[in-house]
Amino acid sequence: MASGNTSSDTLSILFDILKFLLPSVFVFAAGYFTVKKFLDTESKRRLAEIRLAHQNVVTPMRLQAYERMAIFLERINPNILITRTYKSGMSSRLLQSELTKMIRTEFEHNLSQQIYMSNHSWEMVKTAKEEITKLVNISSSKLPATATGVELSQTILQISQQIEKLPTQVALEYIKKEIGQIF
Repeated sequence: MASGNTSSDTLSILFDILKFLLPSVFVFAAGYFTVKKFLDTESKRRLAEIRLAHQNVVTPMRLQAYERMAIFLERINPNILITRTYKSGMSSRLLQSELTKMIRTEFEHNLSQQIYMSNHSWEMVKTAKEEITKLVNISSSKLPATATGVELSQTILQISQQIEKLPTQVALEYIKKEIGQIF
């Protein structure tokens, strides 16, 4: 009988241990899942705060990039570009060189803005820059080497007037449309 008593004592002890252990396991599990849910929620809240802070920093930078590229496009518009660049007595070749240099310098000054613009907007700006440079070079190639800067200016403006929409106008319209969609 002693052995029967021992096994019942062992079972009794085991049940006593389980009576204390099982509720502890349930309390631990409930606490664990409650803390986990709290930490997950807190993590999501912090991530949302970071995104909002990031957006508050990036949005003005994006807007500034679009503004700077709009200014760039205005500055390389042939009428404005010639007015800003031409000096009395310039030869056609010198004016061509100065115009293309001005376009390139303005563009290089704004290269970093591509980070904040859509790829399509940036491509439109690059295309406008390349097309205006071509316009200057084609206009120059139509003139003799002895032509004056005034003659080159007139040729550029005449060719510009024959184009329904200058590439700078097309790019500027697209940028304005995109800004309207974003902001």
